[in-house]
Amino acid sequence: MPDFSPVDYAVPGFVLLVLIEMVWAWKVRREAYEAKDTLTSLGLGLGSTVAGVLLGGIALAAFVYAYQFRLFDIGWTWWAWIACFVLDDLAYYWIHRTGHRVRWFWASHVNHHSSQHYNLSTALRQTWTGALTLGFAFKLPLVLIGFHPAMIAVVAGFNLIYQFWIHTEAIERLPRWFEAVMNTPSHHRVHHATNPRYLDRNYAGVFIVWDRMFGTFEPEVLPREGGEPIRYGIVKQLGSFNLLYAVFHEWAAMLADIWRAPWRHKLSYLLRPPGWSHDGSRETSDTMRERWLARQAQQESATPKQVSSENPIAGTREAA
Repeated sequence: MPDFSPVDYAVPGFVLLVLIEMVWAWKVRREAYEAKDTLTSLGLGLGSTVAGVLLGGIALAAFVYAYQFRLFDIGWTWWAWIACFVLDDLAYYWIHRTGHRVRWFWASHVNHHSSQHYNLSTALRQTWTGALTLGFAFKLPLVLIGFHPAMIAVVAGFNLIYQFWIHTEAIERLPRWFEAVMNTPSHHRVHHATNPRYLDRNYAGVFIVWDRMFGTFEPEVLPREGGEPIRYGIVKQLGSFNLLYAVFHEWAAMLADIWRAPWRHKLSYLLRPPGWSHDGSRETSDTMRERWLARQAQQESATPKQVSSENPIAGTREAA
């Protein structure tokens, strides 16, 4: 069983790219970096690495156990690596989509979105509690098909490496053919946006084709194209650089909602989308997007004198 972690070898490259982007930001866009925010991102990245060492064995044990029930012996041929990479990315799409649509998973994933800046250090904001959500179960079908757990671990590492470089504002757009197939900084900026038009879109890891196939793709509209500037973070902004608060605030909020909710609604606070409430006092991403779309339609049907200059934004009500 190969003992190879591509992410370990990529770390020096991560550091170098962050330094290069910092130089770019100092010259072109100084607001792209904030010292406390960057330190928080580094702390979350370090904590995620420690959590992976302590809890990563849960997924490994499950994969190794499931592998004995595999349907085929696929082996280590060259085409198996390609197939595994593509199917692993498809599994990642559904893990990621579930991470935004089910509050139990969002409680773990939210810290990745907690920065109001969008730079390469933001990519380091990885979960500490992912193993506890059992999200790795989405990849069990790959094991049962016959892909070796070590192969899955390696291609997942390369998937994570790919996603690092797309967390930047330094690259506007890439060639059209590349944007059509691959995830890019433009597509992923949409994913990190809190603007209603962009909420819960572009879940792809490497191949943006999954979003195009499953109806979750939204292109970025740049300000020079008539779009509004992207606002990053989460709908109810974190408002703190405290590491432990960043990691556990949504877990605490979810448990508090479950505790206060009537019995018939308790499970819904675990399994429904972030922002759902049994009394309708909060909004989900769907309701915020629908409200924005309705306002856009109203503005388009209005006469020029009636069109409001208001720019609707998320954040007027709490949504996890």
